[in-house]
Amino acid sequence: MKTVSRFLFLSFFIFHFSFFIVSAQSLIPVRNGAFIRGEKLKFRAYYDSFVTGKVTAGVATLEVKFEDKKIDGRSTYHIIGEGKSKGAFNLFFKVNDRFESYMDEEYLVPWSFIRNTNEGGYAVNDEVRFNQYSGNFSSHKANKKMKTGTHDVLSAFYYCRALDFSNLKVGDRFPVNFLLDDSVYVSLIEFAGREEVITNLGKFRCLKFKPKVATGNVFSQPYPMDVWISDDLNRIPVLAKSAVIVGSVKLELTDYKGLANPVTSLIGPSK
Repeated sequence: MKTVSRFLFLSFFIFHFSFFIVSAQSLIPVRNGAFIRGEKLKFRAYYDSFVTGKVTAGVATLEVKFEDKKIDGRSTYHIIGEGKSKGAFNLFFKVNDRFESYMDEEYLVPWSFIRNTNEGGYAVNDEVRFNQYSGNFSSHKANKKMKTGTHDVLSAFYYCRALDFSNLKVGDRFPVNFLLDDSVYVSLIEFAGREEVITNLGKFRCLKFKPKVATGNVFSQPYPMDVWISDDLNRIPVLAKSAVIVGSVKLELTDYKGLANPVTSLIGPSK
């Protein structure tokens, strides 16, 4: 059960940090046509095997609130991500995670990141303040230097949704930096091409990526997960999949509303 909870956390947030191409060392305005205030995405995490069928382990949401909170005079997007275990899984390893990011509307970089998580009784409550001008961040336990443009795990995903992926070639790899637990992590993302994916919502044209993650107790291979993102102007996460000992664990889009653009990647019914 602990493996499922870790996947719920990892796959939920792999969507957010897996497309952040780090290059800028200064603040540059970013034209955003991918998302707007009021957007909300819902997902479910589940086991899928021949023996058990699809067994839901948890649910997750991503939401861009309507509010425009000013931080140091800057307009921001208030983004909230939540992940929770569900049903019988609560008896073994209860997960209740909430993340918030206040991201600059013009530059699409974070000014504040709030984390309130409880996973199996292990609780973390923290707030990170980013100073994108001086290049440092402060949390409840640390005050460190960082590169200007450093992201949290939520703002990274929304920043990258505004990027142009039209020139990607199969096999292209991108470095990724993001801040979590007072440390900057580096990963590598490989573009695996374009595919059609069938979900309960229907058939989507998608961009497929393989995020590289650290090996350990859950994953034994450096590219253990496949992630599919809608191949349209919205760039919404549609599906994540990782093999386990028996079957696979998946995170699947179940609902969306308030999108900035038509969902042109949805090309047919689920069956």
